[in-house]
Amino acid sequence: MQLIIGIATTSDEFSIEVCPQEPVLDIKQKIRDFLGIPVSSQTLSVLGLELIDGLDMEDYPIIDEGTRIDLTLNLMHTRIPVTIKFSSKRVNLEVDTTETVRSLKEKIHIIDGTPINRMCLYISGIEMEDEFRLLVEYGVCENSDIMVFLKSMSRIKTDPPSRRLSLVVQTSTSLLNGASIPLEMKDSTTVSEVRELLLSRRILPMDDYIFIHKQRIMRDNCSLRWHGVENGDYLYVFKGSVSRAKMSANHHNDTILHKSNSVIQYPSIPM
Repeated sequence: MQLIIGIATTSDEFSIEVCPQEPVLDIKQKIRDFLGIPVSSQTLSVLGLELIDGLDMEDYPIIDEGTRIDLTLNLMHTRIPVTIKFSSKRVNLEVDTTETVRSLKEKIHIIDGTPINRMCLYISGIEMEDEFRLLVEYGVCENSDIMVFLKSMSRIKTDPPSRRLSLVVQTSTSLLNGASIPLEMKDSTTVSEVRELLLSRRILPMDDYIFIHKQRIMRDNCSLRWHGVENGDYLYVFKGSVSRAKMSANHHNDTILHKSNSVIQYPSIPM
């Protein structure tokens, strides 16, 4: 049966396929694989009733086809003071340890008016390039100094030379029986172009697909380089679609972040 998982703190939701005999803990593991949220940080509930890890779906008579399950994130939110240093001034801010680099840039833009697309943030001499990484992943801690620089116009326009990558597209066990599809393509290739290649070569059946790299949903209009894909990396694919307000996926009992023992090999496809 299909359930709707709604994230309590946002308007996002997605669908998930489960069996009546499926344990609550297994569903949390699916959510972990889909969203990257640790099982220990998840609380699932229906109409205010918390679902217990040791019980199955059929133990809750109020759950049936199309039931909405609320997902509450039990993340540790800690606000810490940091200093934002500009060329001619400094600003003291409090940030949340769960904030991303992007959210910090937006705050700085509100305070100073610095264009977000020209903003470079540095900590301890290291540029915080990935806007969707958490601040703590860059080592931001209490009383950290974060430097703000402006990119030159030439830096904004100039992209590094493309590199050819060898990577593997790994399907779920419910799609092509867990196939491993080797690809060779430029790191400037977008996720949308990867999808179109697989569809045009009839390797994937016509449908909507979500691609995941290192537990993060990939953006269609962004390149492999933008996502940090390196030589030999795996891209995991399963049926579904994502929008800003709503996520939907036909997520079956297989785990998308682990390779299946049953593997179909395809010849390498150059691009």
